[in-house]
Amino acid sequence: MGTALPFRHNHPVSRRILIVDDHAGFRATARRVLEADGYEVVGEAADVASAIEAIKRLQPEVVLLDVQLPDRDGVEAATTIDDFPRAPAVVLTSSRPRDDLGPIKADCVHGFVPKDELSAAAITELLP
Repeated sequence: MGTALPFRHNHPVSRRILIVDDHAGFRATARRVLEADGYEVVGEAADVASAIEAIKRLQPEVVLLDVQLPDRDGVEAATTIDDFPRAPAVVLTSSRPRDDLGPIKADCVHGFVPKDELSAAAITELLP
């Protein structure tokens, strides 16, 4: 008889992530999906102002950033995040298609994941 090998999941190395979306239901779903695959959700924010404060305080490695937020556009907010000394990687998300976003000028933005396709694998694939 052979020796059984331990079962291994394809979990990413634990990455600290902040979820920014104005819909509490989406934040809760995203938290469950990402934590199930090894991400450490360090916080949530419902608008850009709260997200900026949370990034400074929590220093996440990754920010899942909704494009449409009540106080500012997520793409525009990414340019502010890009100016941080240790800017986290930003992955944009929206229920609208990527083509609706226009040009993205922030270096910290690593890609886009539609809300209905959100998974840890989709985010991990975009990160360095």
